[in-house]
Amino acid sequence: MSSPLTDLCRHPIVQAPMAGGASCPPLVAAVAEAGGLGFLAAGYKTADGMYEEIKQVRAATGQPFGVNVFMPQPPHADPGAIDLYRQRLAAEADGYDTPLGDPETDGEDGYEAKTALLLDDPVPVVSFTFGCPSRDTLDAFARVGTYTIVTVTTAEEAQLAQWAGADAVCVQGIEAGGHQSTHHDDPQADHTGIGLLSLVAQVRETVPIPVIAAGGLMRGSQIAAVLAAGGDAVQLGTAFLACPESGAHPLHKQALTNPLFARTVLTRAFSGRPARGLVNRFVREHGPYAPAAYPQIHQVAAGLRKAAAKAGDAQGMALWAGQGHRMARDLPAGKLVGVLAAELQAARAAVSVRSGK
Repeated sequence: MSSPLTDLCRHPIVQAPMAGGASCPPLVAAVAEAGGLGFLAAGYKTADGMYEEIKQVRAATGQPFGVNVFMPQPPHADPGAIDLYRQRLAAEADGYDTPLGDPETDGEDGYEAKTALLLDDPVPVVSFTFGCPSRDTLDAFARVGTYTIVTVTTAEEAQLAQWAGADAVCVQGIEAGGHQSTHHDDPQADHTGIGLLSLVAQVRETVPIPVIAAGGLMRGSQIAAVLAAGGDAVQLGTAFLACPESGAHPLHKQALTNPLFARTVLTRAFSGRPARGLVNRFVREHGPYAPAAYPQIHQVAAGLRKAAAKAGDAQGMALWAGQGHRMARDLPAGKLVGVLAAELQAARAAVSVRSGK
């Protein structure tokens, strides 16, 4: 059935906004042209940088696309814990011959400037990560015709998003790559996230608004499963990382299917917030000691990540990936959307045959 969400794309496939460069304009445009919903990631960019990418996507496609914005984070980190972790990373800085970042640098991600720009020159969809905007903000986007999505990790967060006026929720299971989009970062809740199928069912029973399911999805058969569980669409990130249009570092793309990187783990090592990535030397050596301090740890370690990438050292990079990373396919983004849609159709047909329909 047609809805404001399904009207945005021919296929119920959303390309996840992956901050750090992977979700670049060529990837977003290719997904949109193929009938999916492409997403730019505004995180870690200035408002002007975000707008430049919006213009590039508009020049490449007339199809709908979205922009993801990080919510501001409360400054509750322990300065002493940050300093201890910074001391721990001193040897890394020496090894890469690069300075550590300053945790006291203003970590505000330009939320006000970005939302003002997106209200002044609207895009079809805006989503939010690390929290939920106010009702006034969501109402303002509704008035300019922008469809709003809030990323959630629990049924309670989904209910709050509905009450605030979000048009839909993106339900992120613990299988998802990159940062867990919890609205409040509670160290006591580390590793207690909910698997996607269970979470989708819980959210579907809690809120009536559309549900976009995200977390470890790599095949059309998995898409069929979460849609059957109550999802209206799905969001895939790791599946698109290996595409040639992706802006991910070549070493990151190769690591997804490299047997050397056999598993993923949730770690605070690179940013101070739980994020799922491939286990490498940096994660093993520093992850257990990283404090809950985002964005301060992100600022401290940013130079290390860049230096490792420049040196071609995958063991020092943040290799974000979901649990299904070994199933990544090196396909052009448009072709991948088509393959996923065909697999989804085949999975649904197989279910119909088995059920005698």
